[in-house]
Amino acid sequence: MPLIQQAADWFADSILANRLVHLFGSGHSRILVEEMWPRYGSFPGFHPIVELSLTFHNQVVGANGQRQAMFLENVSGLAARILRNFALSNQDCALVVSSSGCNITPIEMAELFQKAGLKVVALVSQKHLETSCSKRADEKKLTDFADLVLDTGAPSGDAMVRIDGLETPVAPGSTVGGCMVINALKAEVAQRLTVAGHPPKALTAGSVVGSERAAEIFEAAYDEHARRVSQLYAPLGLPEAE
Repeated sequence: MPLIQQAADWFADSILANRLVHLFGSGHSRILVEEMWPRYGSFPGFHPIVELSLTFHNQVVGANGQRQAMFLENVSGLAARILRNFALSNQDCALVVSSSGCNITPIEMAELFQKAGLKVVALVSQKHLETSCSKRADEKKLTDFADLVLDTGAPSGDAMVRIDGLETPVAPGSTVGGCMVINALKAEVAQRLTVAGHPPKALTAGSVVGSERAAEIFEAAYDEHARRVSQLYAPLGLPEAE
């Protein structure tokens, strides 16, 4: 919990400064990005960066298949092209998710966030990372470009269940463990924002507050998100202030 609390301090500071916490994950790590925002029980202040070429592989083979996605997440330079779309601030923070921490695009994303002055939190499966080889020539992993590292608790290889007669294990654990971390972190951030006098607009169901109030919260939260992300685009192409 102390690591989650430290990450929550950083994230709350960025949100209170009217800035953003950028979220990135390729492949199935996209699930944890979307778990943070937007869904029930989540709130504005987070900026999910979901690149479909790295995450939309439902067809498995053929166009938009898994082979292409796995290839692209190890193409050096893609992270820089993605971030070229946004004007980052050193008041922002970032959360980069990768179970192995060894694919090039998530590693370069964290590296570029750090170079821009952002505090970077990595969410990895520590045992999987330790037994995996980085795809980078210098062998650096995601954790080499993180100010703080959180662990999903999943084993090496991710899959957790061995079955007699089956060569390889099944049932991966990084998503379940990662969702627990994400939501603990989300709750800690919400607590800090509320104590600071800025309770977040947490999306909620009509069954909790009534349909009319739930709709009001959704609209207000989406409007706040739009205002926050607009800061990422307005300064693009302008000379940097001295």
